[in-house]
Amino acid sequence: MTQRTVAHFTEGMDVAGVEAFALRLEALGYDGLWVPEVSGREPVALAAHLLARTTRLNVGIGVANVYVRDYVAAAQARQTLAELSGGRFWLGLGVSHPVLVEPRGHRFLPPARALRDYLRGIHATRPDGPRSSRPAPIICAAHGPKLLELVREHADGAFCLNQPPEHTAWARTIIGPDKKLCVVVRTCLESDPVLARRHARNALNFYVGLPAYHRAWQRAGFEPGDFVDGGSDRLIDAIIAWGDAAAIRARIQAHIDAGASEICLYPINPNEHLEDGQVGGYVPDWNALEAFAPGR
Repeated sequence: MTQRTVAHFTEGMDVAGVEAFALRLEALGYDGLWVPEVSGREPVALAAHLLARTTRLNVGIGVANVYVRDYVAAAQARQTLAELSGGRFWLGLGVSHPVLVEPRGHRFLPPARALRDYLRGIHATRPDGPRSSRPAPIICAAHGPKLLELVREHADGAFCLNQPPEHTAWARTIIGPDKKLCVVVRTCLESDPVLARRHARNALNFYVGLPAYHRAWQRAGFEPGDFVDGGSDRLIDAIIAWGDAAAIRARIQAHIDAGASEICLYPINPNEHLEDGQVGGYVPDWNALEAFAPGR
């Protein structure tokens, strides 16, 4: 059965708000919540807090930057939070992007090399102390062939963001039938194409400028011209599930049919009021989260 989870930029919530958010997702039947690592809260600490406040919900880091903590610290966090939560922690890992790594004083390495060495280090580390009977799975952000091959060999699954269903099918052929394939589906519950694409471009503004995404999208048949002015209509329509509930459900099903074993909803709230220059993404779209909750 396909898992249904949620990703959200939780930095816009205070502690009471983020607790209430997680508890409401748990009550709606979602299997898990992925919290970010960018420049806000330390995600291991946040995951620990949310695991302590919930009883059934899995909590993952989507995704932890491998340059931020060494593999020993990651192995310790993996074991500790799995034990403390009874196996409800998911360790998401990613190599990030030079623009997020180099300003911190790190030298950005070839992605496959960096992730391979990191995963080998985690697997070779044996932290002291008790272990959970349910070890935390390692889920790696992976869009290109080399990273997906590393998932097949050294991880428990792949985490794919901003990709069309064709990428989901291609990724499944590389990682094999038994690995977890978490596909993040950005939704916009808005039927007006002009408004929906405007919201989508605003949400994708950061990603459209990243070379790693350009390479992934070019493998899917897009061209450099699709990456200018916030992304072409063709690109936006391929990677964002917008429209009414039926249209969005059809896009979710397309990813499931292509091999996704987890659908992670990341709704764009069409009713979030933004001033010029604001990025948004802080206000949850409960209309979407309720409409597409498990069993709905």
